[in-house]
Amino acid sequence: MQAVIQVGGKQYRVAQDTVFFAELTGTEPGKDLTINEVLSVSGNGQIKVGQPFLSGASVTAKVVEEVKGPKIVGVFYRTKKHNHRKWGHRQSYHKLQVTSIKA
Repeated sequence: MQAVIQVGGKQYRVAQDTVFFAELTGTEPGKDLTINEVLSVSGNGQIKVGQPFLSGASVTAKVVEEVKGPKIVGVFYRTKKHNHRKWGHRQSYHKLQVTSIKA
């Protein structure tokens, strides 16, 4: 069984035991997270699509750990003005593992 879910404004296609990275959800590592924003569910030769979400459908995922993504470095520079600045950003993510899909 597969499902398309929405977490943190982004959509993910997941199945049983799928591991994926999503935006921080405010849940502590080791706890379960119930995702009610299910866009579609497919399995057993049937596809159910929501308008925009399916009512009664949910996906349960376990928060494995909190990880950081790659560092992004940017440079601001103006020629002939002696004005430059270097900045960096590193996004935090939750590593989620799908434990069950309920349609």
